Amino acid sequence: MIKAKVSLRPIVSKINLPTILKTAILPGDSFESLFIATQVGEIFYIRDEAIQTFLDIRSRIIKLGTSEPGVSRGGYDERGLLGLAFHPEFYYNGLFYLHYSVAGTQGPGALSEHYRPNPCPNPCDPKTSNLRWINRETKYDHIDTVEEWVFQPNAQPQKRRTLLNLRRPFFNHNGVNSLNFSPETGKLIFTTGDGGSGYDPFNLSQNDIEIYGKIIEIDVGKNTFIHNPPAVTRFSELPSPIQETLTLIAKGVRNITGISFQKFYNQYIKYVGNVGQDVVESIFSFVHYKPIPVPQLVQASLMRAKLSQEGFINLGWRGWEGDFPTSFIKRCSENPALDEKIIAYYNEAVKTSVRRLQPLTSYFHKDPRPNKFGGTSLTGVQPYMGNNIPSLTGSVMFTDIAQVKESQSPVKGVLAYTRAGTDCKLNDFSVVEIDYNFGSQSAYYVSLGTNLDQTRLYLGVYGSMKVSDFNQGTVFEIVP
Repeated sequence: MIKAKVSLRPIVSKINLPTILKTAILPGDSFESLFIATQVGEIFYIRDEAIQTFLDIRSRIIKLGTSEPGVSRGGYDERGLLGLAFHPEFYYNGLFYLHYSVAGTQGPGALSEHYRPNPCPNPCDPKTSNLRWINRETKYDHIDTVEEWVFQPNAQPQKRRTLLNLRRPFFNHNGVNSLNFSPETGKLIFTTGDGGSGYDPFNLSQNDIEIYGKIIEIDVGKNTFIHNPPAVTRFSELPSPIQETLTLIAKGVRNITGISFQKFYNQYIKYVGNVGQDVVESIFSFVHYKPIPVPQLVQASLMRAKLSQEGFINLGWRGWEGDFPTSFIKRCSENPALDEKIIAYYNEAVKTSVRRLQPLTSYFHKDPRPNKFGGTSLTGVQPYMGNNIPSLTGSVMFTDIAQVKESQSPVKGVLAYTRAGTDCKLNDFSVVEIDYNFGSQSAYYVSLGTNLDQTRLYLGVYGSMKVSDFNQGTVFEIVP
Protein backbone atom coordinates (compact mmCIF):
# COMPACT_ATOMS: atom_id res chain seq x y z
CA MET A 1 0.00 0.00 0.00
CA ILE A 2 1.10 3.59 -0.64
CA LYS A 3 2.91 5.22 2.27
CA ALA A 4 1.01 8.29 3.42
CA LYS A 5 2.20 11.24 5.47
CA VAL A 6 0.07 13.89 7.15
CA SER A 7 0.35 16.69 9.65
CA LEU A 8 -1.92 17.91 12.43
CA ARG A 9 -3.48 21.35 12.87
CA PRO A 10 -4.52 22.04 16.49
CA ILE A 11 -8.11 23.29 16.80
CA VAL A 12 -8.65 23.36 20.55
CA SER A 13 -6.58 22.23 23.54
CA LYS A 14 -6.79 21.74 27.31
CA ILE A 15 -10.20 20.08 27.19
CA ASN A 16 -11.38 16.90 28.87
CA LEU A 17 -11.19 13.51 27.15
CA PRO A 18 -12.89 13.93 23.71
CA THR A 19 -15.00 10.85 22.97
CA ILE A 20 -16.93 12.11 19.91
CA LEU A 21 -16.01 14.45 17.02
CA LYS A 22 -18.60 15.28 14.36
CA THR A 23 -20.09 18.26 12.56
CA ALA A 24 -23.60 19.65 12.15
CA ILE A 25 -25.24 22.83 10.88
CA LEU A 26 -26.96 24.68 13.68
CA PRO A 27 -30.47 26.01 12.95
CA GLY A 28 -30.07 29.46 11.39
CA ASP A 29 -26.43 28.91 10.36
CA SER A 30 -25.15 28.44 6.82
CA PHE A 31 -21.99 26.49 7.71
CA GLU A 32 -20.95 23.40 9.66
CA SER A 33 -19.69 23.60 13.22
CA LEU A 34 -17.40 21.00 14.76
CA PHE A 35 -18.97 19.42 17.85
CA ILE A 36 -16.78 17.85 20.54
CA ALA A 37 -18.27 15.66 23.26
CA THR A 38 -16.15 14.84 26.30
CA GLN A 39 -16.42 11.68 28.38
CA VAL A 40 -17.26 13.67 31.52
CA GLY A 41 -20.37 15.21 29.90
CA GLU A 42 -19.55 18.44 28.08
CA ILE A 43 -20.47 19.20 24.46
CA PHE A 44 -18.64 22.08 22.79
CA TYR A 45 -18.79 23.48 19.28
CA ILE A 46 -16.28 25.48 17.29
CA ARG A 47 -17.55 28.59 15.51
CA ASP A 48 -15.27 31.26 14.00
CA GLU A 49 -12.32 29.41 15.56
CA ALA A 50 -13.77 30.00 19.05
CA ILE A 51 -14.99 27.26 21.37
CA GLN A 52 -18.49 27.59 22.81
CA THR A 53 -20.55 25.37 25.11
CA PHE A 54 -23.50 23.63 23.45
CA LEU A 55 -24.58 21.53 26.44
CA ASP A 56 -23.16 20.54 29.82
CA ILE A 57 -24.64 17.38 31.40
CA ARG A 58 -21.82 16.63 33.86
CA SER A 59 -24.33 16.58 36.72
CA ARG A 60 -26.25 13.81 34.90
CA ILE A 61 -23.16 11.58 34.44
CA ILE A 62 -22.15 8.85 36.87
CA LYS A 63 -19.06 9.67 38.93
CA LEU A 64 -16.16 8.51 36.78
CA GLY A 65 -12.80 7.00 37.65
CA THR A 66 -13.75 6.03 41.18
CA SER A 67 -13.26 2.64 42.79
CA GLU A 68 -15.88 0.16 43.91
CA PRO A 69 -15.33 -1.72 47.17
CA GLY A 70 -12.49 -4.14 46.50
CA VAL A 71 -11.93 -2.81 42.94
CA SER A 72 -9.31 -0.20 42.05
CA ARG A 73 -9.54 1.41 38.60
CA GLY A 74 -6.91 4.07 39.22
CA GLY A 75 -8.90 6.74 37.40
CA TYR A 76 -9.61 4.61 34.30
CA ASP A 77 -13.24 4.32 33.21
CA GLU A 78 -15.28 3.41 30.13
CA ARG A 79 -18.54 5.00 31.23
CA GLY A 80 -19.67 8.59 30.73
CA LEU A 81 -21.01 10.49 27.71
CA LEU A 82 -20.58 7.90 24.95
CA GLY A 83 -22.94 8.85 22.12
CA LEU A 84 -24.06 12.01 20.28
CA ALA A 85 -26.03 12.03 17.03
CA PHE A 86 -27.82 14.82 15.18
CA HIS A 87 -31.13 14.08 13.47
CA PRO A 88 -30.91 14.22 9.64
CA GLU A 89 -33.36 17.15 9.86
CA PHE A 90 -31.52 18.78 12.79
CA TYR A 91 -31.32 22.13 10.96
CA TYR A 92 -35.13 22.24 10.87
CA ASN A 93 -36.25 20.32 13.97
CA GLY A 94 -33.29 20.80 16.37
CA LEU A 95 -33.40 17.15 17.48
CA PHE A 96 -30.29 15.37 18.72
CA TYR A 97 -29.63 12.20 20.72
CA LEU A 98 -27.39 11.30 23.65
CA HIS A 99 -26.14 8.05 25.19
CA TYR A 100 -24.58 8.28 28.66
CA SER A 101 -24.12 6.55 32.02
CA VAL A 102 -26.59 7.95 34.53
CA ALA A 103 -25.58 9.64 37.80
CA GLY A 104 -26.67 7.89 40.98
CA THR A 105 -27.07 4.44 39.40
CA GLN A 106 -23.89 2.79 40.66
CA GLY A 107 -24.60 -0.83 41.59
CA PRO A 108 -22.53 -3.66 43.08
CA GLY A 109 -21.74 -5.32 39.71
CA ALA A 110 -23.01 -8.48 38.07
CA LEU A 111 -23.28 -11.79 39.91
CA SER A 112 -23.14 -15.28 38.42
CA GLU A 113 -24.61 -18.43 39.90
CA HIS A 114 -21.08 -19.65 40.68
CA TYR A 115 -18.93 -16.62 41.45
CA ARG A 116 -18.01 -13.22 40.10
CA PRO A 117 -16.58 -13.96 36.64
CA ASN A 118 -12.84 -14.27 36.22
CA PRO A 119 -11.60 -12.44 33.09
CA CYS A 120 -10.14 -15.69 31.74
CA PRO A 121 -12.05 -18.90 30.97
CA ASN A 122 -10.47 -22.03 32.39
CA PRO A 123 -10.66 -24.97 29.92
CA CYS A 124 -10.45 -27.39 32.85
CA ASP A 125 -13.52 -25.87 34.51
CA PRO A 126 -16.60 -25.79 32.20
CA LYS A 127 -18.45 -23.57 34.66
CA THR A 128 -16.16 -20.65 33.76
CA SER A 129 -17.32 -20.82 30.13
CA ASN A 130 -21.06 -21.09 30.84
CA LEU A 131 -21.87 -18.51 33.49
CA ARG A 132 -25.34 -17.01 33.91
CA TRP A 133 -26.04 -13.47 35.03
CA ILE A 134 -28.47 -13.80 37.93
CA ASN A 135 -30.42 -11.32 40.11
CA ARG A 136 -30.15 -8.75 37.32
CA GLU A 137 -32.56 -6.31 38.94
CA THR A 138 -30.08 -5.64 41.74
CA LYS A 139 -26.71 -7.04 40.62
CA TYR A 140 -25.54 -4.67 37.91
CA ASP A 141 -22.88 -1.98 37.61
CA HIS A 142 -24.82 1.05 36.34
CA ILE A 143 -27.64 2.23 34.08
CA ASP A 144 -27.11 3.74 30.63
CA THR A 145 -29.71 5.86 28.89
CA VAL A 146 -30.45 6.90 25.30
CA GLU A 147 -32.34 10.20 25.18
CA GLU A 148 -33.87 12.60 22.64
CA TRP A 149 -33.09 16.30 23.13
CA VAL A 150 -34.12 19.44 21.25
CA PHE A 151 -32.08 22.55 20.50
CA GLN A 152 -33.92 25.82 19.98
CA PRO A 153 -32.02 28.98 18.97
CA ASN A 154 -31.70 31.44 21.87
CA ALA A 155 -32.68 28.74 24.38
CA GLN A 156 -31.00 26.00 26.38
CA PRO A 157 -31.26 22.51 24.84
CA GLN A 158 -33.99 20.53 26.57
CA LYS A 159 -34.52 16.80 27.06
CA ARG A 160 -37.71 15.59 25.32
CA ARG A 161 -37.90 11.88 26.10
CA THR A 162 -35.98 8.73 26.99
CA LEU A 163 -35.76 6.04 24.30
CA LEU A 164 -34.00 3.29 26.30
CA ASN A 165 -32.72 2.61 29.82
CA LEU A 166 -30.26 -0.28 30.11
CA ARG A 167 -28.78 -2.02 33.17
CA ARG A 168 -25.12 -2.81 32.45
CA PRO A 169 -23.47 -5.83 34.14
CA PHE A 170 -19.97 -4.28 34.30
CA PHE A 171 -18.37 -0.85 34.02
CA ASN A 172 -16.64 -1.50 30.68
CA HIS A 173 -17.62 -2.29 27.05
CA ASN A 174 -20.45 0.23 26.87
CA GLY A 175 -19.65 1.21 23.28
CA VAL A 176 -18.11 4.53 22.29
CA ASN A 177 -19.25 6.99 19.62
CA SER A 178 -22.26 4.71 19.90
CA LEU A 179 -24.92 6.75 18.06
CA ASN A 180 -25.20 7.62 14.38
CA PHE A 181 -28.01 8.06 11.86
CA SER A 182 -28.21 5.78 8.84
CA PRO A 183 -28.32 7.74 5.56
CA GLU A 184 -30.09 4.69 4.05
CA THR A 185 -32.99 4.25 6.47
CA GLY A 186 -33.02 7.55 8.36
CA LYS A 187 -33.05 5.56 11.60
CA LEU A 188 -30.83 6.01 14.64
CA ILE A 189 -28.14 3.33 14.95
CA PHE A 190 -27.19 2.36 18.50
CA THR A 191 -24.18 0.14 19.10
CA THR A 192 -23.83 -1.74 22.39
CA GLY A 193 -20.80 -3.56 23.78
CA ASP A 194 -21.02 -7.10 25.16
CA GLY A 195 -21.62 -5.95 28.73
CA GLY A 196 -18.00 -5.95 29.87
CA SER A 197 -15.62 -7.81 32.15
CA GLY A 198 -13.50 -9.94 29.78
CA TYR A 199 -14.27 -12.74 27.33
CA ASP A 200 -18.03 -12.00 27.48
CA PRO A 201 -18.50 -14.26 30.55
CA PHE A 202 -22.30 -14.55 30.12
CA ASN A 203 -22.09 -14.97 26.31
CA LEU A 204 -24.52 -12.09 25.83
CA SER A 205 -23.25 -11.15 22.37
CA GLN A 206 -24.48 -14.35 20.65
CA ASN A 207 -27.77 -14.58 22.56
CA ASP A 208 -30.41 -12.97 20.35
CA ILE A 209 -32.71 -11.89 23.19
CA GLU A 210 -29.93 -10.04 25.06
CA ILE A 211 -29.47 -6.35 24.21
CA TYR A 212 -25.69 -6.45 24.67
CA GLY A 213 -23.21 -7.21 21.91
CA LYS A 214 -25.57 -5.87 19.22
CA ILE A 215 -26.08 -3.17 16.58
CA ILE A 216 -29.63 -1.85 16.86
CA GLU A 217 -31.77 0.46 14.70
CA ILE A 218 -34.22 2.79 16.46
CA ASP A 219 -37.09 4.41 14.53
CA VAL A 220 -37.20 7.76 16.32
CA GLY A 221 -40.14 8.82 14.14
CA LYS A 222 -42.40 6.50 16.14
CA ASN A 223 -43.58 8.04 19.38
CA THR A 224 -44.10 5.34 22.02
CA PHE A 225 -45.60 7.81 24.54
CA ILE A 226 -43.44 6.09 27.18
CA HIS A 227 -41.23 8.86 28.48
CA ASN A 228 -39.45 6.93 31.22
CA PRO A 229 -39.11 3.31 30.10
CA PRO A 230 -37.98 0.63 32.58
CA ALA A 231 -34.28 -0.24 32.86
CA VAL A 232 -33.82 -3.59 31.12
CA THR A 233 -31.20 -6.07 29.94
CA ARG A 234 -33.21 -8.14 27.41
CA PHE A 235 -35.37 -7.13 24.43
CA SER A 236 -38.24 -9.17 25.90
CA GLU A 237 -38.32 -6.89 28.97
CA LEU A 238 -39.15 -3.81 26.88
CA PRO A 239 -42.75 -2.58 26.61
CA SER A 240 -44.33 -3.56 23.27
CA PRO A 241 -44.48 0.03 21.91
CA ILE A 242 -40.69 0.33 22.35
CA GLN A 243 -40.09 -3.11 20.81
CA GLU A 244 -41.99 -1.87 17.74
CA THR A 245 -39.41 0.89 17.20
CA LEU A 246 -36.40 -1.49 17.16
CA THR A 247 -34.75 -3.72 14.59
CA LEU A 248 -31.59 -5.76 15.07
CA ILE A 249 -28.82 -5.34 12.47
CA ALA A 250 -25.96 -7.40 13.94
CA LYS A 251 -24.72 -9.47 16.85
CA GLY A 252 -21.35 -10.89 17.89
CA VAL A 253 -20.04 -7.49 18.98
CA ARG A 254 -17.37 -7.24 21.70
CA ASN A 255 -16.98 -3.47 22.02
CA ILE A 256 -17.64 -1.27 19.07
CA THR A 257 -16.32 2.13 17.99
CA GLY A 258 -19.54 3.16 16.26
CA ILE A 259 -20.74 2.68 12.70
CA SER A 260 -19.84 4.85 9.71
CA PHE A 261 -21.15 4.98 6.13
CA GLN A 262 -19.40 5.48 2.80
CA LYS A 263 -21.49 6.18 -0.31
CA PHE A 264 -20.64 3.85 -3.19
CA TYR A 265 -22.73 4.69 -6.27
CA ASN A 266 -26.33 4.29 -5.04
CA GLN A 267 -25.42 2.15 -2.01
CA TYR A 268 -23.62 2.61 1.28
CA ILE A 269 -20.75 0.58 2.65
CA LYS A 270 -21.07 0.23 6.41
CA TYR A 271 -17.91 0.11 8.58
CA VAL A 272 -17.67 -1.02 12.19
CA GLY A 273 -14.61 -1.46 14.36
CA ASN A 274 -14.65 -4.27 16.92
CA VAL A 275 -12.21 -3.88 19.81
CA GLY A 276 -10.23 -7.06 20.51
CA GLN A 277 -9.55 -9.01 23.69
CA ASP A 278 -5.85 -9.91 23.84
CA VAL A 279 -4.69 -10.60 20.30
CA VAL A 280 -6.33 -8.71 17.42
CA GLU A 281 -8.34 -5.57 16.56
CA SER A 282 -10.69 -5.67 13.55
CA ILE A 283 -12.57 -3.50 11.08
CA PHE A 284 -15.61 -5.03 9.36
CA SER A 285 -17.52 -3.80 6.31
CA PHE A 286 -20.81 -4.80 4.70
CA VAL A 287 -23.30 -3.40 2.20
CA HIS A 288 -26.35 -5.68 2.28
CA TYR A 289 -27.99 -6.89 5.45
CA LYS A 290 -31.37 -8.15 6.58
CA PRO A 291 -32.38 -6.74 9.96
CA ILE A 292 -34.63 -8.63 12.35
CA PRO A 293 -37.62 -6.73 13.83
CA VAL A 294 -37.39 -7.04 17.61
CA PRO A 295 -41.08 -8.09 18.03
CA GLN A 296 -40.37 -11.09 15.76
CA LEU A 297 -37.26 -11.91 17.76
CA VAL A 298 -39.17 -11.76 21.06
CA GLN A 299 -42.03 -13.86 19.68
CA ALA A 300 -39.60 -16.52 18.43
CA SER A 301 -37.94 -16.60 21.85
CA LEU A 302 -41.29 -17.08 23.62
CA MET A 303 -42.24 -19.86 21.21
CA ARG A 304 -38.75 -21.41 21.44
CA ALA A 305 -38.66 -21.22 17.65
CA LYS A 306 -35.65 -20.67 15.42
CA LEU A 307 -35.68 -17.41 13.52
CA SER A 308 -34.19 -17.23 10.03
CA GLN A 309 -30.93 -15.28 10.16
CA GLU A 310 -30.24 -15.27 6.42
CA GLY A 311 -28.58 -11.94 5.62
CA PHE A 312 -28.24 -11.05 9.32
CA ILE A 313 -24.76 -9.78 10.30
CA ASN A 314 -22.71 -11.73 12.88
CA LEU A 315 -19.24 -10.41 13.79
CA GLY A 316 -18.41 -13.73 15.48
CA TRP A 317 -17.56 -12.73 19.06
CA ARG A 318 -17.15 -14.51 21.48
CA GLY A 319 -16.05 -17.48 19.38
CA TRP A 320 -13.94 -15.29 17.12
CA GLU A 321 -11.72 -12.31 17.81
CA GLY A 322 -11.54 -10.77 14.35
CA ASP A 323 -10.02 -13.37 12.03
CA PHE A 324 -8.66 -15.55 14.87
CA PRO A 325 -10.51 -18.01 17.11
CA THR A 326 -10.71 -16.25 20.46
CA SER A 327 -7.65 -17.10 22.54
CA PHE A 328 -6.52 -16.52 26.06
CA ILE A 329 -2.81 -16.19 26.75
CA LYS A 330 -0.74 -18.38 29.02
CA ARG A 331 2.17 -16.13 29.90
CA CYS A 332 5.75 -17.25 29.44
CA SER A 333 7.56 -15.08 31.97
CA GLU A 334 11.04 -15.89 30.72
CA ASN A 335 10.26 -15.04 27.08
CA PRO A 336 7.05 -13.15 26.18
CA ALA A 337 7.62 -14.00 22.50
CA LEU A 338 6.77 -17.60 23.46
CA ASP A 339 3.47 -16.80 25.23
CA GLU A 340 1.04 -19.63 24.54
CA LYS A 341 -2.28 -18.76 22.84
CA ILE A 342 -5.00 -21.23 23.81
CA ILE A 343 -8.42 -21.37 22.14
CA ALA A 344 -10.88 -20.12 24.73
CA TYR A 345 -14.20 -21.26 23.25
CA TYR A 346 -13.61 -24.03 20.72
CA ASN A 347 -17.26 -25.07 20.37
CA GLU A 348 -18.44 -21.50 19.77
CA ALA A 349 -15.68 -20.87 17.24
CA VAL A 350 -16.93 -23.92 15.32
CA LYS A 351 -20.61 -22.93 15.56
CA THR A 352 -20.05 -19.41 14.24
CA SER A 353 -17.27 -20.21 11.76
CA VAL A 354 -19.46 -20.13 8.64
CA ARG A 355 -22.09 -17.68 9.92
CA ARG A 356 -19.76 -14.86 10.82
CA LEU A 357 -18.75 -11.88 8.69
CA GLN A 358 -15.07 -11.92 7.75
CA PRO A 359 -13.24 -8.73 8.74
CA LEU A 360 -12.11 -6.23 6.11
CA THR A 361 -8.79 -5.92 7.91
CA SER A 362 -7.23 -6.86 11.23
CA TYR A 363 -4.16 -5.69 13.09
CA PHE A 364 -2.44 -7.33 15.99
CA HIS A 365 -1.20 -6.58 19.49
CA LYS A 366 2.11 -8.11 18.46
CA ASP A 367 3.25 -7.84 14.83
CA PRO A 368 6.79 -8.77 13.75
CA ARG A 369 6.32 -7.54 10.16
CA PRO A 370 8.13 -4.40 8.98
CA ASN A 371 6.09 -1.19 8.66
CA LYS A 372 3.34 -2.55 10.91
CA PHE A 373 2.67 -1.92 14.59
CA GLY A 374 1.55 -3.57 17.79
CA GLY A 375 -1.83 -2.18 18.78
CA THR A 376 -3.68 -1.79 22.08
CA SER A 377 -7.30 -0.82 21.41
CA LEU A 378 -9.15 0.40 18.33
CA THR A 379 -10.68 3.85 18.94
CA GLY A 380 -12.15 5.05 15.63
CA VAL A 381 -13.03 4.11 12.03
CA GLN A 382 -13.95 6.71 9.39
CA PRO A 383 -13.98 6.84 5.57
CA TYR A 384 -12.12 9.75 3.94
CA MET A 385 -13.55 11.13 0.68
CA GLY A 386 -11.58 14.39 0.47
CA ASN A 387 -8.96 15.37 -2.10
CA ASN A 388 -6.59 17.38 0.09
CA ILE A 389 -4.64 14.19 0.95
CA PRO A 390 -4.71 12.36 -2.42
CA SER A 391 -2.92 9.24 -1.14
CA LEU A 392 -5.81 8.65 1.29
CA THR A 393 -8.81 9.56 -0.92
CA GLY A 394 -11.45 6.83 -0.74
CA SER A 395 -9.69 5.01 2.08
CA VAL A 396 -10.93 3.85 5.48
CA MET A 397 -8.99 5.50 8.32
CA PHE A 398 -8.64 4.02 11.79
CA THR A 399 -6.91 4.86 15.05
CA ASP A 400 -5.46 2.86 17.92
CA ILE A 401 -5.14 4.40 21.36
CA ALA A 402 -1.48 3.47 21.93
CA GLN A 403 1.22 1.87 19.83
CA VAL A 404 3.06 -0.95 21.58
CA LYS A 405 6.82 -0.46 21.36
CA GLU A 406 9.58 -1.66 23.59
CA SER A 407 10.66 1.10 25.98
CA GLN A 408 8.56 3.69 24.14
CA SER A 409 8.26 6.85 26.17
CA PRO A 410 6.17 8.90 25.90
CA VAL A 411 3.28 6.79 24.58
CA LYS A 412 1.77 7.67 21.19
CA GLY A 413 -1.28 6.41 19.35
CA VAL A 414 -1.44 5.22 15.74
CA LEU A 415 -3.25 6.42 12.62
CA ALA A 416 -3.57 3.87 9.80
CA TYR A 417 -5.68 3.16 6.74
CA THR A 418 -7.07 0.38 4.58
CA ARG A 419 -9.34 0.21 1.55
CA ALA A 420 -12.57 -1.67 0.93
CA GLY A 421 -11.91 -4.37 -1.65
CA THR A 422 -14.47 -5.68 -4.12
CA ASP A 423 -13.28 -9.27 -3.66
CA CYS A 424 -14.44 -9.53 -0.02
CA LYS A 425 -11.01 -10.80 1.02
CA LEU A 426 -9.08 -9.75 4.09
CA ASN A 427 -7.26 -6.56 3.17
CA ASP A 428 -3.89 -5.16 4.20
CA PHE A 429 -3.38 -1.87 6.05
CA SER A 430 -0.67 0.76 6.24
CA VAL A 431 0.48 3.11 8.99
CA VAL A 432 0.09 6.83 8.25
CA GLU A 433 3.15 8.82 9.27
CA ILE A 434 2.28 11.92 11.31
CA ASP A 435 4.55 14.93 11.11
CA TYR A 436 3.83 16.55 14.46
CA ASN A 437 5.88 16.93 17.63
CA PHE A 438 3.92 16.11 20.77
CA GLY A 439 6.99 16.81 22.89
CA SER A 440 7.41 14.90 26.14
CA GLN A 441 3.65 14.49 26.64
CA SER A 442 1.95 11.13 26.03
CA ALA A 443 -0.49 11.25 23.11
CA TYR A 444 -3.25 8.66 23.30
CA TYR A 445 -5.41 8.72 20.15
CA VAL A 446 -8.86 8.51 21.72
CA SER A 447 -11.26 9.46 18.89
CA LEU A 448 -11.52 9.95 15.14
CA GLY A 449 -14.19 12.05 13.44
CA THR A 450 -15.20 13.56 10.13
CA ASN A 451 -17.40 16.28 8.70
CA LEU A 452 -20.71 15.74 6.91
CA ASP A 453 -19.30 14.95 3.46
CA GLN A 454 -16.25 13.10 4.86
CA THR A 455 -13.75 15.50 3.27
CA ARG A 456 -12.15 16.46 6.59
CA LEU A 457 -10.78 14.28 9.38
CA TYR A 458 -10.44 15.15 13.05
CA LEU A 459 -8.30 13.45 15.69
CA GLY A 460 -8.88 13.55 19.45
CA VAL A 461 -5.70 13.14 21.53
CA TYR A 462 -5.37 12.84 25.31
CA GLY A 463 -2.34 13.01 27.57
CA SER A 464 -3.51 10.24 29.91
CA MET A 465 -5.53 7.01 29.99
CA LYS A 466 -7.32 8.29 33.10
CA VAL A 467 -10.59 10.16 32.78
CA SER A 468 -9.85 11.67 36.20
CA ASP A 469 -6.77 13.48 34.80
CA PHE A 470 -8.52 16.59 33.55
CA ASN A 471 -7.87 19.11 30.76
CA GLN A 472 -5.25 17.07 28.89
CA GLY A 473 -7.10 16.87 25.59
CA THR A 474 -6.41 18.40 22.16
CA VAL A 475 -8.49 18.13 19.00
CA PHE A 476 -6.64 18.34 15.68
CA GLU A 477 -7.61 18.47 12.05
CA ILE A 478 -5.62 15.97 9.98
CA VAL A 479 -4.10 17.96 7.12
CA PRO A 480 -1.56 17.40 4.27
